[in-house]
Amino acid sequence: MKEVTIYTDGACSGNPGPGGWGTILDYKGKRKELSGGEKQTTNNRMELTAVIEGLKALKEKCKVTVVTDSKYVSDGINLGWARGWKANNWRKKDKKPALNPELWDELLNQIDRHEVKICWIKGHAGHPENERCDELAVRESQKF
Repeated sequence: MKEVTIYTDGACSGNPGPGGWGTILDYKGKRKELSGGEKQTTNNRMELTAVIEGLKALKEKCKVTVVTDSKYVSDGINLGWARGWKANNWRKKDKKPALNPELWDELLNQIDRHEVKICWIKGHAGHPENERCDELAVRESQKF
């Protein structure tokens, strides 16, 4: 099985406001950059979208390490929150609706296609791929 690293970041100017996402797929040193954005969105939506789009770009089942600076994404998956929300009809433990259920559902579907490990890193700390993803995301947000 191919081993791929996906670096991701999301950005939003205002929250909500114009936003963007950036993703780098790295397979054996070969890289592909993806990015996009929305006119009216939130930072968390862009963080989720960056991971979803990176996973969707993979054409076959892979062993994937996702590197994100989003605790929302990493904790949502690694601590089992998203699967718990889904099992509880997209309600959190406090019975309030989980935010972004359609994106979480899509992320879970994409994760289930692969073997995925989510790794959190500190953002804006000089990590080259994270900085590049941030550049891509900000550039996309500025298009609006």
